[in-house]
Amino acid sequence: MLGATGTIGRATVRALVANGHDVVCLVRPRAGAGGTLAQEDSANLLEGATVRFGNVADPVSLARDGFCGERFDALVSCLASRTGAPDDAWAIDHAAHASALDVARHAGVTHMVLLSAICVQRPLLAFQRAKLAFEAELIASGMIYSIVRATAFFKSLSGQIGRVRAGKPFLVFGDGTLTACKPVSDDDLGRYLAGCLTDESRHNRILPIGGPGPAITPRMQGEALFKLLGQPPKFRQVPVGMLSAIIGVLSALGRFSAPLAAKAELARIGRYYATQSMLVLDPATGRYNAELTPSTGTETLFDFYAAQIESGATAERGDHAVF
Repeated sequence: MLGATGTIGRATVRALVANGHDVVCLVRPRAGAGGTLAQEDSANLLEGATVRFGNVADPVSLARDGFCGERFDALVSCLASRTGAPDDAWAIDHAAHASALDVARHAGVTHMVLLSAICVQRPLLAFQRAKLAFEAELIASGMIYSIVRATAFFKSLSGQIGRVRAGKPFLVFGDGTLTACKPVSDDDLGRYLAGCLTDESRHNRILPIGGPGPAITPRMQGEALFKLLGQPPKFRQVPVGMLSAIIGVLSALGRFSAPLAAKAELARIGRYYATQSMLVLDPATGRYNAELTPSTGTETLFDFYAAQIESGATAERGDHAVF
């Protein structure tokens, strides 16, 4: 198991262990966002699994510290680049996975379950192209594959709970109806990923998947938050053109500065999510289609909002913040 210490990775490990699998996780000695997890912390988070420590981006470490000369049946990866910046994306979303596939094949692995992203359907960004490049290599490898293209995650859509609780307006791009998604919880997605190992209908397939219920827009997210908090709706519209202007300036300056070039790419990522729905792209119409987007699980984003508000907790978003 790769990418085990992220919130979706942890959920997947829980599901794999619950299904009776023997799970081995290779994690960094200092894992988590910002390297905040020590080895003991990682072991405690991944209860029921064997936790080994090494560098997943180094094929020598992966073979020596992860596979350890043992035989394995399957490789499951929830590993992803943290920022989506080009260098990070090609190093993790592509190269690290390509190395892992090669090492896994030599360890007897016959099936790989890969968590990808539904946004690769319209690849305008470096991380999307990196993901697609590895997807193609996995498909061509001859190994059984299950490529799960998930929609939006709860943690990505929870950054404004604190704003609204504090009486501030909910921020939306345009009028808040430019995009829609069918967000999926960590646990529902983890169970779906784990099920790919034994459900033969998910073998050798690309599997778009979202959560239960109808597609929701950012404006609907905000309205639900205001209702749960007992506050009148208050929105602030952010023009998409503002992002385009920022991208133009950073791109021009980025010709002379690598850090500014990276910021320009991050701004492009922001504009992408502000203008593209996380739903299946209908090839016949070129439009996103909620009806064609499969669902899994029982947890809804609004249930998650209610639980967060009641507990006063803050979602662990890492690098998945929208605002």
